[in-house]
Amino acid sequence: MSVVEGLLQLALGLIALVANALSAFAGGGAGLVQLPALILLGLPFATALATHKLASVALGLGAASRHWRASSLDPILSSLMLMAGLPGVWLGANAVLAVPDRWATASLGLLTLGLGLYSARRPELGNNNRPTPLNRRTVGIGAAVLFAIGILNGSLTSGTGLFVTLWLVRWFGLSYTRAVAHTLILVGLAWNGTGALVLGFSGEIRWDWLPALVTGSLLGGYLGAHLSLEKGSRMVKRAFEWLSLLMGVSLLIRSI
Repeated sequence: MSVVEGLLQLALGLIALVANALSAFAGGGAGLVQLPALILLGLPFATALATHKLASVALGLGAASRHWRASSLDPILSSLMLMAGLPGVWLGANAVLAVPDRWATASLGLLTLGLGLYSARRPELGNNNRPTPLNRRTVGIGAAVLFAIGILNGSLTSGTGLFVTLWLVRWFGLSYTRAVAHTLILVGLAWNGTGALVLGFSGEIRWDWLPALVTGSLLGGYLGAHLSLEKGSRMVKRAFEWLSLLMGVSLLIRSI
């Protein structure tokens, strides 16, 4: 391995560590750092997206190793997220090349800014865990929105974990800490794994970059999950809001 290649692998590992630790703490947003970095390093959008998604599965593994020990998952809600979200991810990943990237990125930026502002204007939102009873209305509307977010996850990736986190807090009544656990494990493992599988068949994956990205994602996922459990929902909520605002601005700048 040449010196240049060694430095590249080190840079990829550090990028993945920072991006995924931040994502695991705030409940999404690894794509804010990792996906643009892969594009800036020379990968085409579709290749960067497929490589990022596959590496992000390691984020779910790293976070799962910490959250499962804390028994953070609700089995019924987890099943709903899988049944509603995975078809959307499959649909979005198959349609990604037909989406006008500039328009979609700007729209996602505005929506993400809205998430951060919405959460910031409601100080008590997500500070306590008060699960909403899962009646027909709650499940129906909740599943429909998760399906729509799944489509965004499959096609755009950046920011959709934040959407899932806030939806679990606002609609299903979870605290931010528990919502982050569901997002990281189910979106990180199942949703991103499905997207990576579909994109891997239709586009290229930069396999020689994956070891560094996966290592950084595993370590970052565990570190961020540990911090979210230690710091509590109030600190996670604040991190979520700041990350949503930063991501929204970043996506709007990218769309110009």
